[in-house]
Amino acid sequence: MYGSGLVRLYSFQAITEQFMQQKLDLGCACRWGGTTGTVGEAPFGIPCNIKITDSPPLLFEVSSLENAFQIGGHPWHYIITPNKKKQKGVFHICALKDNSLAKNGIQEMECCSLESDWIYFHPDASGRIIHVGPNQVKVLKLSEIENNSSQHQISEDFVIWANRENTNENLLTVTASGRVVKKSFNLLDDDPEQETFKIVDYEDELDLLSVVAVTQIDAEGKAHLDFHCNEYGTLLKSIPLVESWDVTYSHEVYFDRDLVLHIEQKPNRVFSCYVYQMVCDPGEEAAIINRSCSNE
Repeated sequence: MYGSGLVRLYSFQAITEQFMQQKLDLGCACRWGGTTGTVGEAPFGIPCNIKITDSPPLLFEVSSLENAFQIGGHPWHYIITPNKKKQKGVFHICALKDNSLAKNGIQEMECCSLESDWIYFHPDASGRIIHVGPNQVKVLKLSEIENNSSQHQISEDFVIWANRENTNENLLTVTASGRVVKKSFNLLDDDPEQETFKIVDYEDELDLLSVVAVTQIDAEGKAHLDFHCNEYGTLLKSIPLVESWDVTYSHEVYFDRDLVLHIEQKPNRVFSCYVYQMVCDPGEEAAIINRSCSNE
């Protein structure tokens, strides 16, 4: 990565073949720099046996805003933001083999918010893409264009929406002459008083998407953790978090099978950890299975 926004990829195999000074085997005796020892054991450790003295063969190069670059999909595609500040929030999805832009490959979430939306390849190895904004989670799929297997297109698989009321509100004001004037305004998409998505994660063992949504109620923020079917996006279960959620603090939520951990970092490096263990009611489990099957 370079300060100009350039991202370059090199072959690690070519680097090892060209610049390796001496082959080392972990756990075997080795002489290095006039010292003899066992590789990987103290105090000898693991010597740095690759010294790059020239530019290795360049595999790939692209320019991206803030060096943001991701690879994924089937076949390989990458996601970048064009290297211009006014393009922040605009994502291009291109084929790695020839840099061609996928059909519908420019993704821009039309939202007005203080925090930027984010996008990444789905960690479930399906080749899909997750695009998260303050009020929606889009799951996009990458597929071949009919009658043209060399080109691919982006389409919506499903969308998860925040539970919100109409954000257009009206204010009534009275002028000095007594005339009533109605003014309309739009709230920010991540206004704290509206339900806003903060965290989206994937649980591979249960094949679930977990989404944390937060709403500011009076002086406190309330959050709930929702579990969605990874294939269809169906809401399967919602768990309200008992503790308040201060949007000015740093939060992390981890979900592993039947355990949920919420870690909150307060000022002065004070941490709080909240642990939930889920117990499934048989009747509720049957209802969840029915909801999931109804989408198949």
